Amino acid sequence: IWLSSGWKPGKWKGSLIEGEDRGVRSGRRNRWAMAMSARVVCCRSSEVTPARPCRSAVAPPRRPPVLLRMTSLGMNRGIRSELKSAGHLHRLSGDVSATTPMASSSSSSPLSLSPSPGLVITPSIRARKRVLLFYCNETKALAERIAAESDAIELRNITWRTFDDGFPNLFISNAHGIRGQHVAFLASFSSPAVIFEQLSVIYALPRMFVSSFTLVLPFFPTGSFERMEEEGDVATAFTLARILSNIPISRGGPTSLVIFDIHALQVGAKSLKVCSSCLYYYVEHAPLLQERFYFGDNVLPCFESGIPLLKQRLQQLPDSDNITIAFPDDGSWKRFHKQLQHFPVVICTKVREGDKRFVRLKEGDPRDRHVVIVDDLVQSGGTLIECQKMLAAHGAGKISAYVTHGVFPNRSWERFQHDSGVGPENGFTYFWITDSCPLTVKEVSSRRPFEILSLAKAIASSLQI
Repeated sequence: IWLSSGWKPGKWKGSLIEGEDRGVRSGRRNRWAMAMSARVVCCRSSEVTPARPCRSAVAPPRRPPVLLRMTSLGMNRGIRSELKSAGHLHRLSGDVSATTPMASSSSSSPLSLSPSPGLVITPSIRARKRVLLFYCNETKALAERIAAESDAIELRNITWRTFDDGFPNLFISNAHGIRGQHVAFLASFSSPAVIFEQLSVIYALPRMFVSSFTLVLPFFPTGSFERMEEEGDVATAFTLARILSNIPISRGGPTSLVIFDIHALQVGAKSLKVCSSCLYYYVEHAPLLQERFYFGDNVLPCFESGIPLLKQRLQQLPDSDNITIAFPDDGSWKRFHKQLQHFPVVICTKVREGDKRFVRLKEGDPRDRHVVIVDDLVQSGGTLIECQKMLAAHGAGKISAYVTHGVFPNRSWERFQHDSGVGPENGFTYFWITDSCPLTVKEVSSRRPFEILSLAKAIASSLQI
């Protein structure tokens, strides 16, 4: 570090740059010899390295400029220095070359540092990573909404074709162009017929020298097929988990797997433990929480939820101060009650009478309230309809429903009617679902009482993790 004759011992004391002036006068020229002990902190490293002291430095005779010379381990990287004066802390950060000229200083003025055009003073801001998002045919509309949420997400195409025998004929465009990039794939396992072709792409993308790979699977389809009540039952949820756990590792490490409101695993009255060299599962009977679902070491599961979308929508209702949350069974309460603990709660329970199951009120009072039934998924819808009838019988003023995943096989969504003056026992005021099941969204998007809450913003945020 070279400083002009304006330097005065004791006037400045640096928190990261400290020095002592040992000036001597010799002949007609003023020669200032400084023994400086400096410590330089690299912005890209937490390592603090003491610099070699400068034994002698000769200042030019006429108004020499203040020169700030810093060395960053032999590389021209960003340097951060801090100086204290009268209790004030000044921070300089930017790309500093080996010798960067600063503003001149006279002997009568205190030391002042003004950045030159080569020194950029910028706050430390975390840059968003650029993500190349691939998608299947079913998720094209959702992928476009995700890309609209962030300019850091770029959509990429895959050619989905089939051979004459029905097997997939796939082509990833511009495969060389994705090398070193952050890549993601938006999947939809709506039926076994489409799972194989998407798995073929999912296994291929990480092997194309990408920097990182993220698989977004909003709906884990076999999450409700995990019960092992007797010998011979096949838990297909574990089968799909094993398949996803063996996705090849990319250059950046294991694959990130994003799933929304995965159905909790349960295995009857016993716990299940499956261990192998790459798979670790441990499922307890109680509590039945989605965190008990463990994948293999080759994937990093990221469990997200659609409940924040519901809470935002409830705040927009005109009767938002009259909302009560109803859980159709204990499993739904265990899954969501912590996220909805600020609302009054009604808990229902399923009672088996012979070959039939009925829903009964376990606790809470729905009288004259706008009751919103909350669950993770719906298929035939029998439990929701039974819960609706029970709540209406106990005096609920309005009844709505929310499920993250509207599966609705065989067009079962037709069972749900809109309450257009017919009463809460016969219709729903609102029925909210997310766009995690694209085929359902196409069928019910313009039909009341259904409303679509998009996961696009939540997915766009998860791609920046």
